[in-house]
Amino acid sequence: MQRTIFLPEDLSDQVEAYLNAHREQTLSSLVEQAPEHEVPPKDPSAILKLIGLASRHPRRRVPLGERQPEDRSIDRER
Repeated sequence: MQRTIFLPEDLSDQVEAYLNAHREQTLSSLVEQAPEHEVPPKDPSAILKLIGLASRHPRRRVPLGERQPEDRSIDRER
């Protein structure tokens, strides 16, 4: 993808100085690295928590002798 960006002069000077000091990098490689630092990675545990598969307080298993009739519906959900 090609994009044209306009940088303020002071920022442009900083980028140029950085690239001069890091000859192994190009402007494209520098821009490719930026999202890694600015955009947090997706947290897979967030969706698991949302659907109830992971939580800080896991369900307490009810011993067979203490079960009530309504516990059967919980068993079916698993």
